[in-house]
Amino acid sequence: MKFLTKLAVAAGVAALLSSAAYADSLKGKTIGFSQIGSESGWRAAETSVTKQEAEKRGIKLKFADAQQKQENQIKAIRGFIAQGVDAILVAPVVSTGWDAVLGEAKDAKIPVILLDRGVDAPQDLYLTSVASDQVKEGKVAGDWLVKTVGDKKCNVVELQGTVGSTPAINRKKGFEEAIKGHDNIKIVRSQTGDFTRSKGKEVMEGFIKAEDGGKNICAMYAHNDDMAVGGIQAIKDAGLKPGKDILVVSVDAVPDIFKAMMAGESNATVELTPNMAGPAFDALDAYWTSKKQPEKFIITESKLYTPNDDPKKVYEEKKGLGY
Repeated sequence: MKFLTKLAVAAGVAALLSSAAYADSLKGKTIGFSQIGSESGWRAAETSVTKQEAEKRGIKLKFADAQQKQENQIKAIRGFIAQGVDAILVAPVVSTGWDAVLGEAKDAKIPVILLDRGVDAPQDLYLTSVASDQVKEGKVAGDWLVKTVGDKKCNVVELQGTVGSTPAINRKKGFEEAIKGHDNIKIVRSQTGDFTRSKGKEVMEGFIKAEDGGKNICAMYAHNDDMAVGGIQAIKDAGLKPGKDILVVSVDAVPDIFKAMMAGESNATVELTPNMAGPAFDALDAYWTSKKQPEKFIITESKLYTPNDDPKKVYEEKKGLGY
């Protein structure tokens, strides 16, 4: 896995630096991209970077926004198949219910690549999956909290992602693995915020009311930064200081969470790179050029950021990526 991770990261970096090596084999290809929607800043950045990567390689990208609905994604994929695209990228909104439509793509000999989320379907129905290790993301967040609070009693409230999505399932699993055996740390409330700021704020408001105005809450763990930003606002509205009265740890590393760090309102975030398309296009290039099957799972890096990592500098580096 370590070798695979290094290979995937290297591929992503290479794709960002130059696309000249892939122009001949990918130029003129038509690729369909079924995106979940635009529920978060990270999702918007993934869309932006995917379009940029396609343009660099001379790929004609057909884009479909599913607006967080699986039925829209299935309809879009069937539309891509009918149009005879060369390949399909899909960021699946949920993990189940894909066998039929992926089987249709396979029958049409159109390779499918999963981006940033997995599916509960036979592996022969898709070419490869480009994603982070989502369990590791949750574990990195949990390890940070364990180290930060030490032996202090810490009641955690959790803002979960969309019910049934692989990030929600896996980021919860990883976090729970990290705090297991540390009896002083306990998740006292957990509810979905659907990966959105507005829902994150709404759910956190309920948590605060249920926990003595927030006095019983030590930390907020959010499955993405957008929910964390919403939760931060709820904490402030309750007259408490996010980052101090209630610790804040989340996943994605979008620009706005670094603004929150600069203000002392966020304590840690785990990066999820928005460049899933670079490694995906590289895998397609190799597949079409040599007919060689890529690794089934291409894993990107999960990096922890805290206020010690110069959040202003990181914000400046990220703000132009389409978040």
